[in-house]
Order: sequence, then C-alpha cells, then structure tokens
Amino acid sequence: MYGLKQDWIPEPQPRHFVLEDYQGRVPRWCPGCGDHAILTAVQRLARDEQLLPEKTVVVSGIGCSSRFPHYMKTYGFHGLHGRALPVACGIRARRPDVHIFVATGDGDCCAIGTSHWIHATRYNMNMAVMMFDNNIYGLTKMQTSPTTGKGKFSNTHPHGVLLDSFNPVSVMLGITNVSFVAQTVDWNPAHLYATIKEAHHHPGFAFIRIVQRCPHFTPEVCAILQDDPSRVLLLTHADGIPADDVVRRVFKNQYEHDPSDLATGFALATRRDVVPIGIFYRNPQAARYDHDSVVGMGMSAEAKAAAAQAEIDRFRV
Repeated sequence: MYGLKQDWIPEPQPRHFVLEDYQGRVPRWCPGCGDHAILTAVQRLARDEQLLPEKTVVVSGIGCSSRFPHYMKTYGFHGLHGRALPVACGIRARRPDVHIFVATGDGDCCAIGTSHWIHATRYNMNMAVMMFDNNIYGLTKMQTSPTTGKGKFSNTHPHGVLLDSFNPVSVMLGITNVSFVAQTVDWNPAHLYATIKEAHHHPGFAFIRIVQRCPHFTPEVCAILQDDPSRVLLLTHADGIPADDVVRRVFKNQYEHDPSDLATGFALATRRDVVPIGIFYRNPQAARYDHDSVVGMGMSAEAKAAAAQAEIDRFRV
C-alpha cells in the first residue's frame, strides 16, 4: 500500500457476536404464540455457535411461521407458499459454506408444499428444517390444515373435520434416503434448543416437527399436553437429544429409543396415546445430493466459458 509501511497495517480483530446481533425486526406474532420461543432458540443457537450472520440464511414459505426471516438479522428469503424447500435446496446446491435454517408450517409444508418436501428429504441436502405445527391455518384465519384433528371445528369445516389428521413424522420416516427426523414442543426451552442444535449439526436434511402453541385458534391442542406432561413421551438415548435432569423431571414418561432403529422409530411415530419427543431416526451416512451439486465450483471463468461453448457446439446443426 503506497505511503504506509507494511507493519503499520492493523491486524483484523476477532469478531464476537451477542444475542442482539441476530435479532432483526420486532416480532409481530400474537402474544403467547409458540413462534416466539422457536425464534429465541434459533437466535441463542446462532450466538452460542458464533455463526457468522453473513454466512447464515433463513428461508421460509408463507404463513405465520414464515415471517421468521424478518426477525433474524441474517440473510433471509421469504418465498412463495410451499416453496421454501426448493429455494433452500437451490442455495445449498452452490453455497456449501453457509448455514441454512428453513421455517415452514403445517399448511405450507404438508399441503401445497408436499411434493417439494418429499423430494427435498430424498435429496438430503444439508439444512435444518423446522416445521411449526399448530394444527391450523393461522395467517388466513382458521382454515383446516392437514394436521387438524378429526372432529375439530374450523372455518372450512364448521361441522368438524371429516378425516384423521396427517402425520408428518411417519410420512418422513417412509421417504427414501431420509436421514434425520425429530419432534419437540415449543414450551420446553431446553428440549427445543437441544433438538434444533442436533439438527443444525446433522450432516444432511434434518427435519424437526415442532408442536407449536396457537393461543388464538387452537389453544386446546397444546393445553392438554401442558396440563398433563404424562401425555408426552420423552425419547432418551446416548445418540438422541440430550435431556438434563430438569427435562427428565418434567417428562417422567420416558422410552429408551435407539435413533438408528427405523422400524421402532416408525412405530413410535404412529402412537396416538402419547406425543413422543426426541429423535425418531438418524443416519449421518445417507447419500447427499449437495455433494454432487458443487462439482465445478472451482472452475475459472475461462473454463466455464469453454464448457458452455462445448455444450452449444453439441447441438449445432
């Protein structure tokens, strides 16, 4: 540098981030909404892991949950209804260096976005996917969602829902190349945080169904579980979600489940007498599509131009 001696140039200072460095706009969710707890958990995780804000991306579709990117001071993409996962996969395909979190809802993921969800699971590209499940379309004011329970009343089923509810966890466990499926609840911060952390560190497509409070439209769904914790089944294992003594005292109904056991994980997912929380299945060796999508990223501009020209020449008449 002209005019400066080399030893006068200051060394770059190490960066340290606090919680406020990940807090974006003020959340506009209803008071008591479980989305607040999930947002806090992700912000805490980003701080604890010291994730670079410019290397962190939050992607969403449409719905109450999908306002999530606005409330994180990182990169964000608020996509179309049901299309969060194609966007996230596109980012991952050419950006192996970023941390990706996806926020989606039971309607966004399990209805209009179902086909994208199935194929994104099979691709197993590295990202943490959080499905906020409050059993209702909240943003559009109380229409039946795929996870709304049979007999429940909504604006689209004023006489009660006719069919049994959709089970996102059991569906996930039946998809080819699935690699991580977990479930947690928003009102237990320790278990929620630990589950998101495990998903973040999983090398592949990590899916979490979060049983999430909606105090405005479906308050009774989670109130039953909160009033009687024995209705929740805590899945424990050395390779599962770490559960400290506080979590174990709250959820005394426990089951030792090895996350490598897919068949037992499926059997647990289909139980209707309890709501299991923990990891149903984990396979860190599952094939990952993003390992192939990054091929050629180190090519020079000249090499890329030559490759493009070669492809054009193939179709020359």
